[in-house]
Amino acid sequence: MTESSKPQAQYLKDYKAPDFLIDHTELTFDLQPLSTKVSSLLTLTRVGDKKAPLVLDGIDLRLLSLSVDTVDITDYEIIGEQLIINNLPDSCQLSIATEISPETNTSLEGLYLSGGAYCTQCEAQGFRKITYYMDRPDVLATFDVTIIADKKYLQLLSNGNQVDSGETQDGRHFVKWQDPFKKPSYLFALVAGDFDVLKDTYTTKSGRDVELALFVDKGNLSKTPHAIASLKKAMQWDEERFNLEYDLDIYMIVAVDFFNMGAMENKGLNVFNSKCVLANQETATDKDYHTIESIVGHEYFHNWTGNRVTCRDWFQLSLKEGLTVFRDQEFSSDLGSRALNRIDAVKVMRTHQFSEDAGPMAHPIRPEKVIEMNNFYTVTVYDKGAEVIRMMHTLLGEKNFQKGMTLYFERHDGQAVTCDDFVSAMSDASGVNLEQFKQWYSQSGTPRLNAIQKFDSSLNTYTLTIEQTAPANQPENKPLHIPFAIELLDANGQSIALQYKGKKLDHVLDVTNTIQTFSFDNILEKPVAVLLEDFSAPCILNQQTTEPELLHIMRFARSDFSRWDAQQQLFIKAIKSQITDATNSVLSSEIINALRVLINTKEGDLALIAELFKLPSFDTLAAEFDVIPVDEIIEITEKFEQQIADELADELLSCYESLEDDGSVSASSVANRALKQICLHYLAKTQKPEAVTFIKDAANSTNMTNVLGALSAVVKASHPVRQALLSHFDSQWRHDVLVMDKWFALQAMQSGSNAIENIKALYEHPCFDFSNPNRVRALVGSFSHFNTEQFHRSDAQGYALLGDLLIKLNAINPQNASRMLTPFMSWKRYDDVRSHAMKLQLQRLANLDGLSADLYEKVEKALA
Repeated sequence: MTESSKPQAQYLKDYKAPDFLIDHTELTFDLQPLSTKVSSLLTLTRVGDKKAPLVLDGIDLRLLSLSVDTVDITDYEIIGEQLIINNLPDSCQLSIATEISPETNTSLEGLYLSGGAYCTQCEAQGFRKITYYMDRPDVLATFDVTIIADKKYLQLLSNGNQVDSGETQDGRHFVKWQDPFKKPSYLFALVAGDFDVLKDTYTTKSGRDVELALFVDKGNLSKTPHAIASLKKAMQWDEERFNLEYDLDIYMIVAVDFFNMGAMENKGLNVFNSKCVLANQETATDKDYHTIESIVGHEYFHNWTGNRVTCRDWFQLSLKEGLTVFRDQEFSSDLGSRALNRIDAVKVMRTHQFSEDAGPMAHPIRPEKVIEMNNFYTVTVYDKGAEVIRMMHTLLGEKNFQKGMTLYFERHDGQAVTCDDFVSAMSDASGVNLEQFKQWYSQSGTPRLNAIQKFDSSLNTYTLTIEQTAPANQPENKPLHIPFAIELLDANGQSIALQYKGKKLDHVLDVTNTIQTFSFDNILEKPVAVLLEDFSAPCILNQQTTEPELLHIMRFARSDFSRWDAQQQLFIKAIKSQITDATNSVLSSEIINALRVLINTKEGDLALIAELFKLPSFDTLAAEFDVIPVDEIIEITEKFEQQIADELADELLSCYESLEDDGSVSASSVANRALKQICLHYLAKTQKPEAVTFIKDAANSTNMTNVLGALSAVVKASHPVRQALLSHFDSQWRHDVLVMDKWFALQAMQSGSNAIENIKALYEHPCFDFSNPNRVRALVGSFSHFNTEQFHRSDAQGYALLGDLLIKLNAINPQNASRMLTPFMSWKRYDDVRSHAMKLQLQRLANLDGLSADLYEKVEKALA
């Protein structure tokens, strides 16, 4: 790739307001698989430089005609991916006709075919693959859309409200849609197909009836009630918690099999990956049910935080995504277990986001430089962005946070704004100075905190000194404003009231300096400190804690999250000490006994007990080392799991047999199944004859959670019955694409010297399709992310498998290829043999003719 042909970076500092605005957009689609004609009529107003040309974006378009105020024009030029029109009047109507080919569009951006249906995906910059347009989020217009198609496409859908329909003179049909709310092009949507539809209604708190419609492929109607129920819960929750009501007459969701993302919040017409919508007990797991509820909520919440108020530019993406992830996390926590949802969120941060922060793609939640915007739909922008909103909520409190939200909408409804605008609304409404806090938006990397504790028995005082240190890869970072939550426990496990000189202190400390000391008096005994309680800030905490102290926290902390976190630290310490100095050949009897008490008493949330039995993931453990000791982590983790299985075999067996399962998705049944699965996971590693019976019974269950729990247990334990069970599953579910994704993911986890060849053989399976992102992620994504032993095998075949796939995907779906590249991004943190092998794969990609911008940006940064 020559210097001139390399994709060019865009910078936040170079933002310039548009010279034109589009007040209204009229679109007409004449749908044909290979030659769809798109006619647009844009009502333009000049708002900037009087001499500036109009610059429109367009990719893979055939321009058919171009006119201004009905007069054809020739004063234009097409340079690269831009249509430049000179000498336009200050107000005019621009008519453009283009032709596109949905059938050959495998990128799944713009207008494409998903199975037999037309579908769009326009965020971030997909609309430019439909027609020439100012494809940027700060250009907002009302839309009228007419769709013309053959009658076999029974439903013709777009944003807003349907205002007309009928038959065309040539025997086809049309539908016209009108969206009264101004929106940027990325929120445009079109779907045309023959679907089953589930209809319902929701009555808003003001008494308006909103029609709800969920469109799915034929035969899937029985899998839709949970998604509709989730939508109604989300609508009610947003009214009750945020006082936000839906604003259109209809809310539609369409489920499609071919989709790069999980879902898309297009105004009034959400398009969902089918795996994020379809569920019944036979085909979906409890985790699927939870994920569907969360994602349906997330996309609905975007109606206000993303649609009614959107981003000025794509560098501000966290404005809508960080805030909306926080909102969907709160939705799930209010409806379910706050502790379990917090655990899930922190797992994502520690296993994925911290790694991203430490790697070559490190960026702030508001990036300053972008080559391919699709590469910045990241765990940093989304999940760290949500943690930044959560910290703001912690500092302000619920009441002031809601005041800030109200002011934000009062100021900016119908506008495209910035992250600073949001923080200003929060600060102005609450009276809290957030100037220093805003550095979270501009600094990348994970802050490290050193905690030094001192107890003075003569003065009955406890002091806590917290030191902020900048990440190694971001040495110039300034001190951040960090809400640091703590709890002090006495010897009996009681929480100690926090005070100093007779004044009661809040449990959240404001850490604003590089080094800061906090003092507490009337502390009558040396306390056990729970620090950074509930993960109150996305930081790495270094503190000196002993095994007895962690066991005390695990037993008595008021926060269930902190109990889980203490257990994770116990496991991490044991594994690290075994790797670094071989001092702990086994888990201590105290840790084993703590687990024994948990499983014998079964007190509290059974799903939490299941989490307490899980050892940290490979990624979590890898973060503890500068050079990742792959083989040692795998070996010791397996050894400790085997120890738990052997020493607690009788207790695990008794627990499994005692748990009832009525097959419902009630909280108690879900918790029971979670604990049964962890019991089965360990029992599969034992010689207990009952284990085989339990596995076979669960594998033949009519509940997919039980089935996958059994299959996962036997695959991970390399159990002799695994192949027979997997073959039976294949023959039973080959007709169901989503269930087969689960089967491919299970296949990806197999061990043995022929594991790589088995995966390659599955490319020929009749259900495998390289153009389907779900299928590729299920097989190769699961392999490269979760089958650590095989992906990182010393002969580098795992790396070659992923490298070959990325080259293939580069030509089919660059966006999916870029996301699949992630395991290679941390190649420098491995031993010499493995890092060299991964680097070779990155160099293969760097030398590839026609390397996409999506891959180029990440490969270039990885090799730098």
